[in-house]
Amino acid sequence: MTDYLPQSGADAGEPDAAPAPTAPVGKYDAEVERIFGAGGPLAPAVGTFKPRESQTEMAKAIAHAISEQGTLIAEAGTGTGKTFAYLVPALLWGGKTIISTGTKNLQDQLFSRDIPTVRAALRAPVSVALLKGRSNYLCHYHLERTLSNGRLTSRDDVGHLREISRFVKMSQSGDKAELTKVPETASVWNLVTSTRENCVGQECQYYQDCFVMKARREAQQADVVVVNHHLFFADVALKEGGMAELLPSANTIIFDEAHQLPEVATLFFGTTVSTGQVLELCRDVLAEGLAHARGGVDWAKVVTVVEKAARDLRLTFPEGSTRLSLPQIPPTSEFFPALEKLKEELAGLIDVLEAQAERAETIEQCRVRAVELLEQYKAWKSEPKKGKEVEGDDAVLWVEAFSSSLQLHKTPLSIAPIFAGQRAGTPRSWIFTSATLAVKNDFKHFSAQLGMTGEPAQSWPSPFNYQEQGILYVPTGLPEPNTFGYTDAVVDMALPVIEAAGGRCFFLCTTIRAVNRVAERLREEFAARGLDFPLFVQGERGRTELLDSFRNAGNAVLVGSQSFWEGVDVRGEALSLVIIDKLPFAPPDDPVLAARIEVMEKKGMNGFVHHTLPEAIINLKQGAGRLIRDVEDRGVLMLCDPRVISKPYGRRVWQSLPPFRRTRVQADVIEFFKQK
Repeated sequence: MTDYLPQSGADAGEPDAAPAPTAPVGKYDAEVERIFGAGGPLAPAVGTFKPRESQTEMAKAIAHAISEQGTLIAEAGTGTGKTFAYLVPALLWGGKTIISTGTKNLQDQLFSRDIPTVRAALRAPVSVALLKGRSNYLCHYHLERTLSNGRLTSRDDVGHLREISRFVKMSQSGDKAELTKVPETASVWNLVTSTRENCVGQECQYYQDCFVMKARREAQQADVVVVNHHLFFADVALKEGGMAELLPSANTIIFDEAHQLPEVATLFFGTTVSTGQVLELCRDVLAEGLAHARGGVDWAKVVTVVEKAARDLRLTFPEGSTRLSLPQIPPTSEFFPALEKLKEELAGLIDVLEAQAERAETIEQCRVRAVELLEQYKAWKSEPKKGKEVEGDDAVLWVEAFSSSLQLHKTPLSIAPIFAGQRAGTPRSWIFTSATLAVKNDFKHFSAQLGMTGEPAQSWPSPFNYQEQGILYVPTGLPEPNTFGYTDAVVDMALPVIEAAGGRCFFLCTTIRAVNRVAERLREEFAARGLDFPLFVQGERGRTELLDSFRNAGNAVLVGSQSFWEGVDVRGEALSLVIIDKLPFAPPDDPVLAARIEVMEKKGMNGFVHHTLPEAIINLKQGAGRLIRDVEDRGVLMLCDPRVISKPYGRRVWQSLPPFRRTRVQADVIEFFKQK
């Protein structure tokens, strides 16, 4: 074992271990000790349950924050058991509690598995409801319309629609996650669910049976409501997700996977309008016009000119993804006249709809949507301001081009004042928890993004023995990451390690381009070397299906990008090697990041040190966290980026990772895999 990096401990120049929490003794501490103790109610309810000091102490701190109606930022290392640590005090003392999760999968797991387990163990008489965004629920009205107009274009869609028609007659919730026979990505879902814009509301003949309204009624009456971050912030921004009625009565709000909050909140406190929305509107105008006012106007002709204007706007940028801030778009670009043309055609469509609106409520709905879209396009400044990227130093205007749509964004540069405003007012407790909130035991980056400077923050270490269970391997001889051929060099370096590990590998990349190149090379090399390792690649199948196949294979290699860096739990020998191609810095062409850094540097701060680096470290901690998921797990984290060694900031990076043994010698890694 080489000593290129000091091993863990004070002599390594690492930060001192986080001091033991010194929270005031809470009135619920004794009860928490009993519940999480060896003879407590959790042990018989959960076969694998063992008392963990970190879990118990975290639960005490959360119970104290709840009793004081305070705020707590709580980082819990992998294996701490943070879910039970917040569920126990929430179910016993939280009052009306909203739990917000990072993903719908975690939301379903909490509602279907974790909360019922804890509730039964504690015999807690609390009612629980699950609330998702409206696009997750079948809409009777849009399903019937789709069945009657017969506009499906593929055989798959016809089969999927048949399954949905059966499902809607049997389902109590209408939640499409329950219908596993129809893929979540199936295009037919867009035709049988509603949006805020095309919901008919109380005028709908199915209003009393509406699954969305039923879910909202249940949420209002429940003691504990499980939502996700997207729904929470969509509602705070739009006052339309069902939370508007929930928030005033909530005593406790818990954010799990809280590290995602700044990005999700930024998304929803900004505004986005897309050409895709215009095309959807045109589709609905044509359907409703032909159904209710066929003789009024030539509906096909009316929508065709608007559709053409929307598509022409998209075509002002080249094929493939493009992200440009407003000042980066040349003043001579065709984008600006095309944008004015789309506004003009939308105005013409509104005139037609106004004249026909009395024919049907659904035509009036289309008129309202058209007016809202036109207002959004008008609100997005169409003329560039020379040398000024940030409007009032608080928002950045930018465009994003996809293969079939163009989105215009207005994004706040800081959500701190907005989020702080949301937290002001009614006293309640706010709990923020995740495995990755701090950078080297420092919570400033996370708390400042949400405007929570000075709020209590604590970290509880993982119970895993990282020194014995794993190795951090940073190979020698790799070129700088911006070098041509870098990905090929990483694959060459990784192949002997993958072979020694017997497959059982996550190969995590920072870009889709790298994913594709790594997959291409591994296919060639596995065939040439006679390595019988199943290869699974992000994008070739759905995420859940890929993970199930990976677990079942036992010796597979999975190549993925951002969606596999977090929220993935593979325990046991099926995953023994995690390879990370490079440090996950945000792309330099990100217009929002560039504008944020510009503002920070005007204030005398260093954008890289105070924003870019902490963000990368938190993302890296998520990726590294895929490796050791249980006390029995063993494995190697192979971090290929040479900047961890060569750059001054490298020390800060690896000191934020779990305290694995460290090496730069491949032979050490090969020997590790030989040991059992």
